[in-house]
Amino acid sequence: MSTYLITSTPAHGHIMPLLQIARHLVDQGDEVRFLTSRRYADSVRASGATFVALPAEADVDLDDADAAFPARVGLRGPAALRFDMLNLFLRPASAQFAAVRAELAAWPVDAVLTEPLFIGAALLNRMPRAERPPVVVLGIFPLGIADPDVAPFGLGIAPLPGPIGRLRNSLLSTVAVKVIFGPIQREADALSRRELGQPLGRFFLDWHSAADAVIQFTVAGFEYPRPTLPATVHFVGPLRPGASTARRPAWWADLEADRPVVHVTQGTIANTDFEQLVLPTIRGLADRDVLVVVATGGRALPEPAEGLPDNVRVADYLPYDQLLPLVDVMVTNGGYGGVQQALAHGVPLVVAGQTEDKVEVSARVGWSGTGLNLRTNRPTAAQVAAATDRVLREDSFRARAGVLAAEIAAASALEGVSTVLQGLGSAGEASTDPVAGTQTHRA
Repeated sequence: MSTYLITSTPAHGHIMPLLQIARHLVDQGDEVRFLTSRRYADSVRASGATFVALPAEADVDLDDADAAFPARVGLRGPAALRFDMLNLFLRPASAQFAAVRAELAAWPVDAVLTEPLFIGAALLNRMPRAERPPVVVLGIFPLGIADPDVAPFGLGIAPLPGPIGRLRNSLLSTVAVKVIFGPIQREADALSRRELGQPLGRFFLDWHSAADAVIQFTVAGFEYPRPTLPATVHFVGPLRPGASTARRPAWWADLEADRPVVHVTQGTIANTDFEQLVLPTIRGLADRDVLVVVATGGRALPEPAEGLPDNVRVADYLPYDQLLPLVDVMVTNGGYGGVQQALAHGVPLVVAGQTEDKVEVSARVGWSGTGLNLRTNRPTAAQVAAATDRVLREDSFRARAGVLAAEIAAASALEGVSTVLQGLGSAGEASTDPVAGTQTHRA
């Protein structure tokens, strides 16, 4: 039996996949301690893990960041990125680090498992290896490790092959590190000096390239090729949710009709304003011979005075394991988990997400050929309709999604987690992925 400490910032999208990993480790007989917000205490305990509370200074409500930080409201572009990185993730790091060190002093831990934006783990990783357990990063967002052949993370820019692309990436990296995130990097280095007597040692968004292992929850075919990818990176495939507990709505039989099914969703967190994507999709496809299936994530959908179009069906939640095999196109704001679920079923995509990690998810959808990236948070009805028409019409999108579905079917994320953790003390051999042509370390 091994003992693991899992750490997560207090955000629903960060914690939920980590709870699935905790449950798996507990089921295989390991002891798991889970450090996060008190708001998730019941969920942690339900997974079988031992709940450990973050100190108040680090217990930021990232599920309602605008309420927690009124100064955040209205910020866009680089200003929004800088605000979030500084206030939501960097400034809680000292308290996070203190909590982690207290846990390690009290309990023998075989490894610390963390999501990439828990910066307290970056500080732990900066300590000499002899003074800490292995640090394993759980890649629940697109891979952000820097590489000369990849543009800086957060810009949503796909690779450009050859010397021109590398020159472009170098210039963009300089701008990102020195200009866009310069003040944040200086504060990160100052924080590390206060805690450890030395700077962080690398760009703070790239700290996990020095971790003992990175377990990336996708397949190599969805990631950009990186010839210099560290052998510590393991593509294990997406986490697969268990059988859904959501009930089939009364209109479920309509899915069997002989017309394409288009599913649209804004997820369960970024769904406070359906004008971003759901309503433009409904309007844009109102006159199409398709069935538009809407999942609202538990929020009420405002219904126009004239009522919803006849080809629209709505539910709070849907059993995705039963729905996705029937879907022809998924329209989404680009949540990493939802996109991975769609691809696991070979469903091509239309994506419209330019905030947080969604900008990188959307860019990868477009680059991989599995769908169309609308490059906006607020597409018009005409844009959604044109993109959906094209994805339905052109077979290449479904064919490429099918290639990734086969790659995903051959992977087993939770088994991959166990394999990586068991091999932490030993070096593995790198292999070249046949689909992406990327140097990867296979679990």
